Amino acid sequence: MIIKLTDESPNGTSFHRHTIESSISQLTEILGDPQEDCNGGDDKVNVSWTCEASDEEGNTFIFTIYDWKEYRTLSVDERVTFHIGGKDRRDTILAKMGIEKLMRR
Repeated sequence: MIIKLTDESPNGTSFHRHTIESSISQLTEILGDPQEDCNGGDDKVNVSWTCEASDEEGNTFIFTIYDWKEYRTLSVDERVTFHIGGKDRRDTILAKMGIEKLMRR
């Protein structure tokens, strides 16, 4: 699975109870710089990425990765629970599996 950042709108994505443990620096290494980066702890989300990937049939889907309600500045090397948002549960499962695979490299 190829995962890449996208400028596509994440409208319609939501949390389907899938998360991933990682650091900002590790996610930045595999995905690129966060598209939202206001790491001051004042908002519900400090950093987020909107990504695009394809399933095994070649269908493209959009998903988001974001910290949720940390309400503090995060160290870039600190491991945090990041939420995965997608249009449905299947998309978030596929996204989680794809990210975990990239993290093992």
